[in-house]
Amino acid sequence: MALEQIKMPQLGESVTEGTIEKWLVKPGDHVNKYDALAEVNTDKVTAEVPSSFTGVIKELIANEGDTLAVGEVVCTIETEGGATEEVVEAAPEQPTAETVKPTEVQKHTTPVNREKGAKARYSPAVLKLSQEHGIDLTLVNGTGNEGRITRKDLLKIIESGEIPVATQAEPKVEQAQATPQAQITAAPKAAPVNVPVAVGDIEIPITGVRKAIAANMLRSKHEAPHAWTMIEVDVTSLVQYRDSLKTEFKAKEGFNLTYFAFFVKAVAQALKEFPMMNSMWAGDKIIQKKDINISIAVATEDALFVPVIKNADEKTIKGIGREVNELAAKVRSGKLKSDEMQGGTFTVNNTGSFGSVQSMGIINYPQAAILQVESIVKRPVIMDGGMIAARDMVNLCLSLDHRVLDGLVAGRFLARVKEILENITKENTSIY
Repeated sequence: MALEQIKMPQLGESVTEGTIEKWLVKPGDHVNKYDALAEVNTDKVTAEVPSSFTGVIKELIANEGDTLAVGEVVCTIETEGGATEEVVEAAPEQPTAETVKPTEVQKHTTPVNREKGAKARYSPAVLKLSQEHGIDLTLVNGTGNEGRITRKDLLKIIESGEIPVATQAEPKVEQAQATPQAQITAAPKAAPVNVPVAVGDIEIPITGVRKAIAANMLRSKHEAPHAWTMIEVDVTSLVQYRDSLKTEFKAKEGFNLTYFAFFVKAVAQALKEFPMMNSMWAGDKIIQKKDINISIAVATEDALFVPVIKNADEKTIKGIGREVNELAAKVRSGKLKSDEMQGGTFTVNNTGSFGSVQSMGIINYPQAAILQVESIVKRPVIMDGGMIAARDMVNLCLSLDHRVLDGLVAGRFLARVKEILENITKENTSIY
């Protein structure tokens, strides 16, 4: 018999970790190769972890709700073969899934005692964060595989504001110790710290999807210096054109011709003319993407998904509209595939569908910008000659990563999107 490990797979481009939402097997179960072992949530998709072997489940290493980095062991499986079974035992003092949850980080004023074999190894991202924020890594207990310190551990410490440093001295707390240990832990699920629960309050458990969304949003805000700008667009001609087509279009094509399809097409065209907007930050370089793949935000009752319209610049308004309709239907029916959420280079968010008129979006990491399309509303506008007229106006709100983009290129990009939208008419625009 041989003991094999099943590791957390990479379930999408730029996905670095996943949360075990539900185990579909238990120790002692026999499974075949490719059988689903667990449901896993990431910031991009919910998927199943397949078995790489045929055999009997030996041990579930991770608990439901645990978040593991790509490549970390989630369970072990006993397979038939000539290899001798290797029993792997945890070091006596090593944190485990039962003692240290992924949402818990410990800060010490004395160096962490690492067991033999648990040599301290830090990723470049961990080293960079620790240097930027003055964190003494010898005072941090990691929650990664074999107690390794992860980037997520440091982000939790940074967010808490309690940075462990070697020379830090803390006052005595209840015990006669010169440098007592202080522990930073996650708030209990039932009653978060500093949030009193009164009679009638409803406690809502945090799902794996919500945790993944929160982690990705936190990463974006921590890493990308956000800048924001807004422009007003007169879409009166666009509204008149679309309204003249919508009934016939629905009868012919079987789905609604929405304003959003026009906006996505205009953005795709402008990205082609301003390719720097279609870029990503990659640490020591900026990657300007060749393909124009528009991510669109689709919300369900308890989660947010971001499917991708591939090569949007090559599609017609009708083609974009059909794809938006199909992707949204897949999200809401739970049929969206992992590859349909990969490869996005720029995000367009239809916040106007909720009646919003102005908002500041959080960039969809690692993209460099996100455009919020707000609600179209009639407003009085002073026209040429001083006349006042009721016009259909919309605000376009752009959040950008200031490491990649500056105000000049962002302003020119928005001005071009405005120009395209304001010149959409029956005479010069085809939806096919």
